[in-house]
Amino acid sequence: MLEAKPPSPGSSGAAGAAAHIHAHRRWAAPLLASVLLSSLLISASLFFSSSRALLLSFSPLPSAASAEPLFVEAKLRQQMRAEERPARGAVPRISYLVSGSAGDGAALRRTLRALYHPANTYVVHLDLEAPAAERAELAAAVRADPVYARFRNVKVVTRANLVTYRGPTMVANTLHAAAILLREGGDWDWFINLSASDYPLVTQDDLLHVLSELPRQLNFIEHTSDIGWKEYQRAKPVIIDPGLYSLQKSDVFWITEKRSVPTAFKLFTGSAWMVLTHQFIEYCIWGWDNLPRTVLMYYANFLSSPEGYFHTVICNVPEFRNTTVNHDLHFISWDNPPKQHPHYLTLADFDGMVNSNAPFARKFGREDPVLDKIDQELLGRRPDGFVPGGWTYLLNATSEEGRPFAVERVQDLRPGPGVDRLKKLVTGLLTQEGFDDKHCL
Repeated sequence: MLEAKPPSPGSSGAAGAAAHIHAHRRWAAPLLASVLLSSLLISASLFFSSSRALLLSFSPLPSAASAEPLFVEAKLRQQMRAEERPARGAVPRISYLVSGSAGDGAALRRTLRALYHPANTYVVHLDLEAPAAERAELAAAVRADPVYARFRNVKVVTRANLVTYRGPTMVANTLHAAAILLREGGDWDWFINLSASDYPLVTQDDLLHVLSELPRQLNFIEHTSDIGWKEYQRAKPVIIDPGLYSLQKSDVFWITEKRSVPTAFKLFTGSAWMVLTHQFIEYCIWGWDNLPRTVLMYYANFLSSPEGYFHTVICNVPEFRNTTVNHDLHFISWDNPPKQHPHYLTLADFDGMVNSNAPFARKFGREDPVLDKIDQELLGRRPDGFVPGGWTYLLNATSEEGRPFAVERVQDLRPGPGVDRLKKLVTGLLTQEGFDDKHCL
């Protein structure tokens, strides 16, 4: 039998070297291929980058002004500026809130009738202190009126709120009405809040005629940052309004702790009665930069918050602070300082009301004889009737001819003597020296 001979040392070394060379060749080829592929990719990347840079050097770059805004707040502000209101000269539209409490049903209906115009929209509200029967009577009267039924522009708040004038519930009620008006739509331009103890001193044709000549961005809101004694009696005390959580009206109460004056925004104060633009009301409801909600939560514990909430919001927003006109368009006879309790107006105040040139006055007692004098001498209104105007003439004409009815042109209005008084007031406000430098001071 032949035996296998072990390999000699020389032959063993040669075989190992051959195996090592073969193994090296096995991984060297893939490595070389990877290097070549990487080189190609890097070269291609450099080529396309340089080509793109060369292309961009000859292409116009988008300007910062035309770039799409990054934040949603800026986009909403652009949309707000793009939504222009109707051109000057067109008949404007007004949305009214007329509110009252227990026993105000008849006065509210009278005020509504004196204010009525088919071009406008109205929200009427009797608060929860009014008996259910009184609220139902108001709703039934609106439904039964053939003019209101024809134009469907009077809305009765069925889910009534409890309103405390000195607490935040009045602000909440105003925002509630504004939300209803925005939800219902309509191309209204100004929002006016009134109470059942307010009354007009000019016709709606007078008011609409004057407003038709004004820019639609003006907000008539009496305001000042000089809060004086209110810092210690309003801003620093913390109050609770039971109307926020109770079904029975009761006065506000104070807690023992005080708070400092805000530093996140500047406080303003003024009249609780105002004429605000559609754009500003939208901002208060939407609050896309959250300021209206932040300020609202602060004023939830502020005494007499209706005299500060809207004023503080509008004067802390750059888009709106320069739209203010420092007047509430009201004649009010105040008590001698601190001007917190208006006198009830009587026949003795009639000349003062007329000479003020204001379109509204308050505060009136229910069925005071001065209201009859205003109806007869300023409005031309008969008992339980509407104030005559261009719309009443057109309404009769279109009814006889079977044509559709609309008040769209200033020529359709029939202003009376009140238009000259109101125009004098507004012109004086807008042309006073330094008007452009007196916003939100």
